[in-house]
Amino acid sequence: MPKDKKDKKLDTEDISSPANEELSEQKDNLGTPSYEELVDANEELEKSILRVNADLDNALKRSLSEVEKAHKYGVEKLLVELLPVIDNLEHALNNLSEKATKEDKEGIELTLKSFESALDKFGMIPIYPVNEEFNPEKHEAVTMEKDENKKNGSIGNIFQRGWELHSRIVRPARVTVIKN
Repeated sequence: MPKDKKDKKLDTEDISSPANEELSEQKDNLGTPSYEELVDANEELEKSILRVNADLDNALKRSLSEVEKAHKYGVEKLLVELLPVIDNLEHALNNLSEKATKEDKEGIELTLKSFESALDKFGMIPIYPVNEEFNPEKHEAVTMEKDENKKNGSIGNIFQRGWELHSRIVRPARVTVIKN
């Protein structure tokens, strides 16, 4: 470049004017944030990271809990569908005719026991409330009856056993309640 063209080029930094000072100030404000702004931004980022970590930790705990529940209660629908089969076997035992042989009765009893042991392997436990107080969480009151030998609020007759799966009631026991 020729020397005179170089001389003609104006350098805005060399010229001091109010407009130039304002441009320089804006350049500083836009280019580099202040220390306080950096500290505030850093604190916001740290809080954001903590929130994200807490959310991630909660999601992990929730998913582990859901997987555990799925393993525990995943067979609940199947087991509930099998309960009428057990009821029918119990009814068959209770209503055997006089013509039924000893082998027939033993066969039904063995089938019932094997069915119950299969349910037990999956955590199904029968609710058979003999000599218990009425508990609305475990028992369904069908009717009330009088019995001077038992106290009020206790269980009278049991129409149908209840069942629970890992302490969750899947079917309450159907009972009568004593009211004298």
